[in-house]
Amino acid sequence: MVFKVKIGSEVEDRQLNKDNTTIKDLLDELNISSESVVSKKNGDIVVEDELINDGDEIQLIRIIYGG
Repeated sequence: MVFKVKIGSEVEDRQLNKDNTTIKDLLDELNISSESVVSKKNGDIVVEDELINDGDEIQLIRIIYGG
C-alpha cells in the first residue's frame, strides 16, 4: 500500500510499513518533531494519532518561529 508525503516542494511516494500506521509513526521515521510541523491528510488538518491509509496524501507544513 502506498501513500504520498509532501514536505515543502518535495513529494515522495512511501510504502505503508505496517497496519495502523499513524502520522506520529511517519514523523518518527522521518526524524521530524510533531511540534515543528502541521500535518494535513488529504487536505484536512489532523492530529498525529490519525491513521494513514492506502492512497492518502500527507502534507507536512513546517512551522516558522520568529520574533
